[in-house]
Formats: sequence, C-alpha cells, structure tokens
Amino acid sequence: MPEDGAHALQARLGEDLVALGDAIPARNRQDWSGLPPVRPLALVRPRSTADVAAALAACSALDLPVVPQGGLTGLAGAAHPSDGTVALSLERMTAVGPVDATLACVTVEAGATLQAVQAAAEAGGMIFPVDLGARGSCTVGGNLSTNAGGIRVIRYGMARAHVLGLEAVLADGTVLKSMNRMLKNNAGYDLKQLFLGSEGTLGIITRAVLRLQPRPRFSTAALCGCRDVDAALDLLRRMRDGLGPTLSAFEAMWPSFYETMSAGLPTLPRPLRGRHGLYVVIEASGFDPENEPARLEAVLGAAIDAGVVEDAVLAQSEREVADLWALRESVSDFQAVMGPVANYDVGVPAGETGALVEALEAGIARQWPGLAGVSFGHLGDGNLHFTAQIPGGDAGDHDAHVALSDFVYRTTTAHGGTISAEHGIGTLKKPWLDLARSPAEIALMRSLKVALDPKGILNPGKVL
Repeated sequence: MPEDGAHALQARLGEDLVALGDAIPARNRQDWSGLPPVRPLALVRPRSTADVAAALAACSALDLPVVPQGGLTGLAGAAHPSDGTVALSLERMTAVGPVDATLACVTVEAGATLQAVQAAAEAGGMIFPVDLGARGSCTVGGNLSTNAGGIRVIRYGMARAHVLGLEAVLADGTVLKSMNRMLKNNAGYDLKQLFLGSEGTLGIITRAVLRLQPRPRFSTAALCGCRDVDAALDLLRRMRDGLGPTLSAFEAMWPSFYETMSAGLPTLPRPLRGRHGLYVVIEASGFDPENEPARLEAVLGAAIDAGVVEDAVLAQSEREVADLWALRESVSDFQAVMGPVANYDVGVPAGETGALVEALEAGIARQWPGLAGVSFGHLGDGNLHFTAQIPGGDAGDHDAHVALSDFVYRTTTAHGGTISAEHGIGTLKKPWLDLARSPAEIALMRSLKVALDPKGILNPGKVL
C-alpha cells in the first residue's frame, strides 16, 4: 500500500520533516497551473541539504516518487502533486548569504524568494536582475528549475545567465556540489546546466551562487503608441542603436490587451490618448543620471519625427514610471476582468510576432465565437503571452482546455515558434513537446533522465 510507504518515510525522517494526511497544508496540494488540488502521500519539508539527501535516499529505497516544490507559482504544473507522490517543499531553506561585492555574487538556498534575493543584493549595493511579477512568492529554486525570464531578459538574459555555481541532490540522495564562484571555470562539463530548466526531473536544486550586477543610478520609462508591430520593431532597433546596454525592457501590449484591461480596471492610469495598433513600454537604466536619461528622450523624439511612434509619454518621476508600468503589470487581474482564462507563454521570431498574434486572436474568434484572446509580452526577446477565455467558461473543462491549447501551440509552431518561452513544460505542455523539439532531442533528454534518475522517481510525468 502506498500509505505504508508514507508512514515508513515518516518513521525514517521524523514528524518534524514529514507531514501526513490532514496535516499537509492546502498550499502544498496545487500550484498556480489551475489543475485540481491533489493531496500528496506525504509532505517533506527539509531544513538543510542533508535533509534533502536523506529524504531522496529514503524515497528511492521505498520507491516513492517525489515532486519538488518551491513557491508554487508555476503555470505549467511542474510543482503540482499527482496521486501517489511525495511533495518535497524547500520552503524552510530560505537562507540568503552576505553579498560578496568583490566577486559580485551571493550564495542562497533554493527556498529563498526572489524578492528576498533582490533585497539582499540591493542592501549590498548591487542588483539581482531577474524580475517577475510573482517576486514575493516565487523562489530561487523554482526560478532556476524553470530557467525563468521576466521583463529584463533583453538586457540581462534568462535565469541561467546569473548562475555561477549550484548544489543539487540526485534521485538516490547523492549531493552534487558545484558551488563555483568564478566567472571562468572550464574544468570539464558544466554540470549545473543539467539542472537549470529541467523542472526538478534530474535533481533537486538546494543552493546556488548567483551572479549580481552593478546597481544602476537611474531608471526611467516611456509609453509609446505605434502604428503596428513593424513600427514597434523599427522602434526597437532604434532604441538598441541609440541606448545600447541602457535599454533594459521593451514590452508590448496589443490593443486587445490594452483596451480589455483598461475597460475592466478603470482606476488604472491610461496616459496615452486615442487608439494605437501597438503599445510599447520602454525602460532605460544606467549610471549617468545627468546625461543618459536625455538619450532616451532624444531617440524617442527622432522616432516620433520619423513617424515610427504616433504618440508617447516620458516619465518625469518614479511615480510616473510606476503609472506607465501599471497596465502592463495588471495580468494578475485577468480572472476578474475576463472570467476563466488559459494563459499561454510562447516564443516566436520577432518578425513573425504580428502574424502570430493576428492568427491567434482571429482563430479564437472564428473557432469559438464570442470568446476573446488578448496578447502582450516581451517583444524585445521574442516572448509572447497570450491569454484566452476558456470555451464554455469552465476552467475545469479538460477537453475544452486541451482543444484551446492544441490550437495555440500548433499555430505558434507553424510560425516558427516554441511552445514555451519562460514557463517550462511541466504537465500542461507535455503533450505538445514534439512540436518544439526533434525526435533526436527528445531521445537525448530521455537518455539523460534514465542516467540520472534510473528509477524515475523525480517529478514523474513532467516534461517527458
């Protein structure tokens, strides 16, 4: 009986680390993917890497499958428990070490929130530039396990670009310590890359050495109205040429998103008048507050004179910067404004973005009359977010959700895109992995999985 294994696990590790039955909190029974709650066989909450190692060794011996959990903010179902699994939550492992200003790094445990790491970096005079809307809840382990992106990828890169060293525990309890602190270390295979983006299927990340960046002395923003996507891409080229590394974000909102959320949240600022084919938020940050902000104004002015930008508002204060970002950051209110929705995170070559949005939004209206889809995303790095109302209005309707997902992913890959840009594969995207990866790639992934997890106990049913 599986329950016998859970009791045996508790007997080995103790009641402080292992909770059973009704003692398992509701939060550990689901993530943000929308999948129905499932009570795991047991909940393990380790306090150290040694505890994680002991837990995995015990689960391996007892043939108990394990689902790693961080902040549970994932949207693809990677941290969602399934029947007969043990949930292993890193929520107690939250230590953030002192900032090393000389090597520009900080050592953190996997359960530390992104916001806690950002705060520690700032207190040390630096920044950790990975930034997500769920910063107060998502954890470093989850960010690294899914190779998270966020709004500043255009300048700083994905989460994996900020990892110098890593500690992970393998399926049999072996601790792999690769806590490198150097920028250059080519001594053999870079093993940390196996765990970054693998969603807990190859090992459980317990600690990391994160690379930090100098803290900019200023940050400003502008909101632009453009004729269409081609004009916005022209603006992107101009901003890259004119601002160089000062350009830190280039975010797009299609009229579907801008008008739907503006109407649904009338208290939000709406700085631009009139209607435009695309709305773009530009952020610039740098180290010369006396001169560099003027460069954004100059490049923007030239774009207006050339007809690339139809209208624009340039922030004059921190409050105005927040106002310009407010609508773009309203995504947490989708349910309140649109009802039951499905959220999609796809990637597409920049030149195909306009055609993909048109195909998605028109296709939704054609196949499911009366439903709507809205589009927004990180235009600067080719990441499109598409949110659609669910056919039938029932978030729990599995068949409707699958039909909608199949349409979105097949349409995306037909435009040369990928089914996942920054949220991972998890459970929800697994049926469509072969649209984005070749048979040879999937075969190699499976070979790696067998090599590192021969019993298949780590996050079973996820990714592959």
